[in-house]
Amino acid sequence: MSKTQRPLSPYAAEAVALLGQLIRRARIERKLKAVDVTDRAGISRGLLRRIETGDPGCTIGAVFEVSTIVGVRLFDTDQTALSRAVETNREIMALLPKSVRSPRIEADDDF
Repeated sequence: MSKTQRPLSPYAAEAVALLGQLIRRARIERKLKAVDVTDRAGISRGLLRRIETGDPGCTIGAVFEVSTIVGVRLFDTDQTALSRAVETNREIMALLPKSVRSPRIEADDDF
């Protein structure tokens, strides 16, 4: 069974490729073996290879975990600032509606 390929905007494709390159470069600069990274992240060697080549089908959790292990900073912030941002957004999200619906169109019954 083959996976269906989702369309990807050029911007998103470039961002995925860049993140993969940053992860590979950081791993090599830190002299981390691929097997050590995969053991720490709990992923297969093939998944690490796909992450480093910029495959957009990789799970975001695996990509973020590998990024953290090799030292690629995400969102350009430290742990405490990231935790604060998550909590702030959680409070804001609690005030927003649970779903978005299209406005109801009232029937024009003026004849």
